[in-house]
Amino acid sequence: MADDTTNPTIAVHGAARLPSVTVDVYNSEIKDEDGFLGDRASKTAFREILERLRKPLRKAKEDPFDDKPGDYLTRGDLDDALTKGDLMAAGLMHSAVEEFSQELATVIKRFLRLKAFKDTERFVIGGGFRGGRVGEVAIGRTTMILRGEGIDIDLVPIRNDPDEAGLIGAAHLAPKWLFKGHDAILGVDIGGTNIRAGVVDLNLKKAGDMSKASVWKYELWRHADEKKLDREDAVESLVEMLEKLIKAATKEKFKLAPFIGIGCPGMIQQDGSIDRGAQNLPGNWESSKFNLPSLLHKAIPKIGDDDTAIVMHNDAVVQGLSEVPFMTDVEHWGVLTIGTGLGNARYTNRKPNGD
Repeated sequence: MADDTTNPTIAVHGAARLPSVTVDVYNSEIKDEDGFLGDRASKTAFREILERLRKPLRKAKEDPFDDKPGDYLTRGDLDDALTKGDLMAAGLMHSAVEEFSQELATVIKRFLRLKAFKDTERFVIGGGFRGGRVGEVAIGRTTMILRGEGIDIDLVPIRNDPDEAGLIGAAHLAPKWLFKGHDAILGVDIGGTNIRAGVVDLNLKKAGDMSKASVWKYELWRHADEKKLDREDAVESLVEMLEKLIKAATKEKFKLAPFIGIGCPGMIQQDGSIDRGAQNLPGNWESSKFNLPSLLHKAIPKIGDDDTAIVMHNDAVVQGLSEVPFMTDVEHWGVLTIGTGLGNARYTNRKPNGD
């Protein structure tokens, strides 16, 4: 599905210089003797800790989850065990949170030792793990551990639901002038399990800094549930979702800007190709012959009467960008997205004059 179409864009894909921030670094990979350090602070890592702690309880027939396989435990199951469960269930969850928080604190300390993360004042914690009470407690406990070691850094949960933050952040990939006369954009969040597309209501009349932006409507496709799937199927499904959203937005009288912002795993190249880090997506997305922005532009060349502009960046970067309006009190800040892996990015706020 190679495509060499040149499509209009208002920013370079994967750019370091964005309208409100400079992306100092993203997708940093830290290794130790056991492999990638970020793997120790992922949603998968938490599940592995929990499973290990459950083993002796299973043998004693005291497992609070009644031997339910770990893969079938929902976020709600974990939250209920922590907040509503009996003493054994609560004790199990607190133990898992404590161990995970120690690992997360270790990972954060290693990030802070990197030159690109020097002087980071705050980390926003996003990703699916943050979405539940267990994740929130882990964030609080990690903060306490770091403060106890004299490390003065704020850890804050991402404000919007992590699934919606990945769409809202897309609005900060484009300059604000593009939105004049419009009140919504299309955002896309591509993940290792789901592909989500949505209409983001910018709410510029309520807040010119887009702090009131919200997801009006979205479409979700769980590609992980498909037995046989390739990237052509993924692109086709994404185009169908976007076309459905455009139709719905038009019916509701939304004035869609001619813009699609995309968050995608991996190192995003200036031409819209992906260098590495997209191994969990269906098919080979890292091929130099595959270019998602060009394919989408070919399928959706116009939104309304205007040519479609498309900008793609790393998914952790885009999720973090949803916090731009709330980070004006610091200069250097970052995001950690705790999901299947650990996404990361560091930003420096740009001054109003563009510096």
